[in-house]
Amino acid sequence: MPHRPLSLDHASVRRAYVSGELTPVSLVEEVLRRISIQADPAVWIHLRSREELLAHARQVEDRGPAGQPLYGLPFAIKDNIDLAGTPTTAACPEFGYIPGNSAPVVQRLLDAGAIPIGKTNLDQFATGLVGVRSPYGAPRNPFHPGVIPGGSSSGSAVAVATGLVSFALGTDTAGSGRVPAGLNNLVGLKPSKGALSTRGVVPACRSLDCVSIFALSCADAAEVLAVAESFDEVDPFSRPRPEGPGEWSSLLRIGVPAVNDREFFGDAESAHRFQESLARVTALGATLVEIDFAPFREAAALLYQGPWVAERWAALRAFHSSHADAFFPVTRQIVEKADRLSAADTFDGFHRLAGLARRADLEWKKMDVLLLPTAPRPYTLAEVTADPLTFNTQLGTYTNFVNLLDLSALAVPAGMRDDGLPWGVTWIAPAWRERELLALGARWHAHVGGNLGATSTPVPPTRPTSSANSSPPSALVRLAVVGAHLSGLPLNHQLTDLGGRLVWSGSTSPNYRLYALPNTTPPKPGLLRVNEGGAAVALEVWELAPAAFGRFVAAVPPPLCIGNLTLSNGENVKGFLCESAALAAADDITHHRGWRAYLAARASAQ
Repeated sequence: MPHRPLSLDHASVRRAYVSGELTPVSLVEEVLRRISIQADPAVWIHLRSREELLAHARQVEDRGPAGQPLYGLPFAIKDNIDLAGTPTTAACPEFGYIPGNSAPVVQRLLDAGAIPIGKTNLDQFATGLVGVRSPYGAPRNPFHPGVIPGGSSSGSAVAVATGLVSFALGTDTAGSGRVPAGLNNLVGLKPSKGALSTRGVVPACRSLDCVSIFALSCADAAEVLAVAESFDEVDPFSRPRPEGPGEWSSLLRIGVPAVNDREFFGDAESAHRFQESLARVTALGATLVEIDFAPFREAAALLYQGPWVAERWAALRAFHSSHADAFFPVTRQIVEKADRLSAADTFDGFHRLAGLARRADLEWKKMDVLLLPTAPRPYTLAEVTADPLTFNTQLGTYTNFVNLLDLSALAVPAGMRDDGLPWGVTWIAPAWRERELLALGARWHAHVGGNLGATSTPVPPTRPTSSANSSPPSALVRLAVVGAHLSGLPLNHQLTDLGGRLVWSGSTSPNYRLYALPNTTPPKPGLLRVNEGGAAVALEVWELAPAAFGRFVAAVPPPLCIGNLTLSNGENVKGFLCESAALAAADDITHHRGWRAYLAARASAQ
C-alpha cells in the first residue's frame, strides 16, 4: 500500500490499479484497516468478513477490468437493500432476514466489478432524516461528533465521507439520500422515481421510494448511475427512461424561493451561506429567477402530515402486529398514528397533491432548475434528543416534496461554514434530468472547490466555464471518449500514457446512436450523430496537451475518427465518431445509453 493517504474517488483508484500500486485485494485490506482505525461500529450493521471480502476481490481480479466498468471499487449498501447471503435488518434486529438474491440494483453493481464491503446503519425502516433512530447507535458526523450525521442513510454517507468506500447506495423517500450528503460534504443523487429498481428494497412509502447514490464527486455518481439504472419489468414501480428531453438553454434559468419564502429556523449563517451560493450561481453565468415556493412547501408538508404516513403503515403493519415492541420508540410513534387515517383521508391527500402539482407546473415554466439549501441548518444530537419530531420535520423543508412532485434532485457541496460544518445546496429538476443535473453539479463543485467529503483530498481542479457553451482554454484540448478508452477499460492507457487527465463524466446531447462494431479487438463502439431518434450516450471528457492530442489522433484507426461532439450541457468538444458506412453490420446498442452499461449487460447474459 502507498504510504500517502489514497483517495477512494474513482479516478484515483483506477490510477492506482493501472500503475500497479494497488490491486482489488490490497485495496480491500486497506479498507478494512481504515474501518478498524475509524472505530465507529455504528456506521455498519453488518460488515462482511475479511475472508469473504478477499475472496470476492480475487474473483474481480481474475475477471480483469475489461467489461467491469466499476472494477475493484469498494462500496457500501444501506441495510434496507438486499445483498445475497447477508442479513437485511432495516435497523430492526427482529425484522432481519437473509435474502437469497441481491436486489437488482446491487446485482448490476456486482456484475460491473464493484466490491460490497457491508451493510450500513440507518434510521429504522428509513423513517427519519436525523440518522440517530437506530438500535445500532448513531454514526459519528466526521465534522463534529456532537452534530447529527443526517438520515435516514446515515451509515452510507459517513462511510463515503470518511474514505471507507468509493460510493454507497442509500434510499430517498423524503430526503434520506440528500440530507446526509449535505451534512457530510458529499454528492447525493436522488434519481427519478423508477429509474433504479426498488425490488429487493424494504419499502418505506413504496410509491415514492428511490434508491440513491452517495459519491465524492458528480463524475463518480454519474458512473454509478450509468450502471445501476435499468428498467425492471418485475418491479411495478420501475419506469423506462423516456427519450431525452429538450436541451437546456446555454444560460440556465435558476429558480430560487423569494426572500420571504426562505426558512432557516433562526440560523443566520445558513441564510448567509445560501445568499453566497446565489452569488456563485450568477458568477457561473446563470440567471436567477424568484419563484413562488408555496406549492412546493405545501406539498412537502403532506408527506408526514398527510395520508402518505399510511403507506409506511401498510408496509409494516403485519410485522407490527406481532413485534410492536421491536420498533424504535420514535419510529413506532410515527407509523402507529397512520392507523387513524381513513380511505377518504387518502383521497383528500391525492386531490390536494394534484392541485399543488398543477401550481408547481406553473412555476416550472419560469425556470429550468430549482436551487435550494439541502437542509435549512445543522442540528445537534442534544437538540434532536430533546425534540425528535420538530427538528426532523424542519430538516425536510427543502426535500420532502421532491418525490411527491416527481422530480429529480442532486445535493452538492457548497463550501464550509464558519463553525467547520459543511454547507450544501440541492439542484432540482423535472423527472429524468439527473444526467443534466450531474453535468451542472460537476461544474458547480469544481467552482466551489474544497475537499472531497471529510478527507484531505481536494476537489479535482476541473475548470468551470462561464456558460455551457464556453470553450476551454486553448492550452489544452478536450476529448470525449465513449468506448474502450473509458477509465478502467483496455485502451485507457493510451490517454494516461500521453498525460491525459479525466475532467468530466456525463453524456452527449440526445442526438446520437451507439453501435457495437464487429470484429474489433478490444471490442469498440461506434458513435453516430443523427437528426432524429437519438439518445444521450454516457462518456468521459479528457484533457490533453495539443501535441499529445495530435499523436493520439494520428493513431485512431478507421472507421473511427475524431470530430466535433456536443455534450449534454451544450459544450462542443472533440470526440470519437464513426463512419456511417461501417455500421451496416454493427449492432445498435443505443438503448443501453453507454458502452459500460452494454458491457455489463453482455457479461451478465453470459
